[in-house]
This record gives sequence, structure tokens and C-alpha cells, in this order.
Amino acid sequence: MTLDNKLGISNSLQLANEEEKITKRKALLLFETGFLNGLEAGTFSALAVIHKFLFEDIYDFAGQIRTVNIAKGSFRFVPALYLSDALESISKMPQNTFDEIIAKYVEMNVAHPFREGNGRSTRIWLDHILKTELQLVIDWSKIDKEDYLLAMERSPIKDTEIKLLLKSALTDKINDRDVYMKGIDASYNYEGYNTYKTENLNK
Repeated sequence: MTLDNKLGISNSLQLANEEEKITKRKALLLFETGFLNGLEAGTFSALAVIHKFLFEDIYDFAGQIRTVNIAKGSFRFVPALYLSDALESISKMPQNTFDEIIAKYVEMNVAHPFREGNGRSTRIWLDHILKTELQLVIDWSKIDKEDYLLAMERSPIKDTEIKLLLKSALTDKINDRDVYMKGIDASYNYEGYNTYKTENLNK
């Protein structure tokens, strides 16, 4: 069953392909226009703007806090009833060091504030914090999909593994277009979106 969408698509594979194509183009625009520079790093409001920018052509709920409870496997994300309070608390978490920033990222992942597109938008949000606070970003293309997914699955109980994994892929190439595009492709691949390469969608 597909989510209600503005494209009028009822086939889940077709929707996934269109979503990947449209949002990867938008993700590249985020970088090329400097759009992120005007956002307050580490806040939910910044994440909501990122999500809206990526998904507004596809979903009515783009940038809006979900009103339904969601889960992945046996793990249940923050119930919708408590989500607003949780997001307010996460926004106030410190972000002065790498460890603090990743702890904040883990909590935002547990919150999973949107109906769809959480991982992809939150990884852009994370890089924006790292870039703002530490002048670093993660080269996602250097992180294996299975390693990442397992580390994130375990992160709500213990975040040591995800911290070590992400730290190993840090780079100071914060304005490198190639690093960003490959990172977007890797980020999307974690979620099973790998039909298009970002570099080819701008030609």
C-alpha cells in the first residue's frame, strides 16, 4: 500500500522511483543554493524545513510532525502523543562536541518525527550541525550500509558503535560537491533507494 501522494501514484515501486528522482534533485539544490546556511543548526525547525524542501512536491505532510505512531520491526519510535515535547527537548540538547552532536542525532532518529523520509532528511540535518559547529561533515560514501543500519539499530541502547563508525568517515571537505553528491547517494541507499545517481540528475 502506497502513501497518499501529490503525484497520484498508486504503485509503490513507481512512487519510490519518482520520490528518489525528485528528492535527490532537491537535495542537490540544498547544497548548490546555500539554502542550509540560513537555518539554525540542530533545531527541529531546521529539520522540518529540510524535510519540507525535499518532499513538498510529493507529500502533503512534508515538514509536518506525524500524527500516527510508527515502528520499524519491533522498535517503536516516540509515540505521536509525546512527539512535540520530545522534539523540543532534542532541540535544546548541547552540540558543542562530536559526541554531543551524535547523541542528539540518535535521539532525533528515535523521535522519527515524520511519516516518511526521516533518515534521509536527518542525515542532511546532522551534516549541517557538524559543518556549523566543527567545520566537518561525514563522507557517507565511506560507510557500509549494513554496518550503519546495525549501529543505528543498537544506538538507542548504546551509541558507542555509531559514534566510532561516523567518526571514521569525518572529512573537512565541507564544501566539496562530489563528497556531498556521493553522500546523498549512500544515504539514500541505506533506505533502499539506488536507481539514480545524484550527479546524473542535474544534467
